[in-house]
Amino acid sequence: MNRLPVVLAGCAIAAQVAYPLTSGQARDLVTVAVVSLLAAAGLAHAAARRGAVWTAGFFAITAGIGFASEVVGTATGYPYGCYAYAADRLGPALFDVPLVVPLAWTAGMYPVWYVASLLAGRSGISRPDGNRERVTRIALTTVGMVGWDLYLDPQMVSDGQWSWCNGGGLPGLEQIPLTNYLGWIVIATLMAVGLDLLDRTGPVQPGTDTVPLVLFVWTWLGSALAHSVFLGAPELKYSALYGSAVMSVLGIPLLWSLRRRAGTGARV
Repeated sequence: MNRLPVVLAGCAIAAQVAYPLTSGQARDLVTVAVVSLLAAAGLAHAAARRGAVWTAGFFAITAGIGFASEVVGTATGYPYGCYAYAADRLGPALFDVPLVVPLAWTAGMYPVWYVASLLAGRSGISRPDGNRERVTRIALTTVGMVGWDLYLDPQMVSDGQWSWCNGGGLPGLEQIPLTNYLGWIVIATLMAVGLDLLDRTGPVQPGTDTVPLVLFVWTWLGSALAHSVFLGAPELKYSALYGSAVMSVLGIPLLWSLRRRAGTGARV
């Protein structure tokens, strides 16, 4: 087994555990470390299972579309709404977008895409058969990414990493406009379509699903626990509810699938 993805995923989880224990500049450094390690873990697993070309394509689609959407978003307010990143908090920036931000799109997308693929097809790494399965995977990916953002945006806004010009959002999260989630639907769907096209290429190597599945479950349940218990901002209790509810659209079927797989003795 390739141990690099496991080590990187373990380090990412350890950094997330440390996050509530930090503040100020130390927390900013931990935030960058979490995003970088999560992205590296996903890319390392992808490289082991699908090869360098597929992995490069995955990174180009997620980080590339993500960065472009953020540049357009901060400059024009489309598709997310009017927002701006705090200066000098998350490292170097280009066009007023911290360079770690596109890595966040890669970091969030890999486990979500993997789980959506597993639920729509034969396994998390194989290509679903037929248009119905492909549409299902794209839809599940979009839902999963919006659920992830229901954790991400409230946590980062609470920490002052970025701010919104207008409110009017979900109950308890009024500082984040609903347009943000509409933007995530658009961009996540665009990425998922691109990944579906990419997924027709590249070999599939034998290996385990452990890293992306653990990262998905950890994000889904661990974020809910952190927001409701370990992070003090009152609005994060609402994000714990919203994020866990939306990610459960993938999470509950995933746990059921893993339970059945364990019953047959299949390797995870």
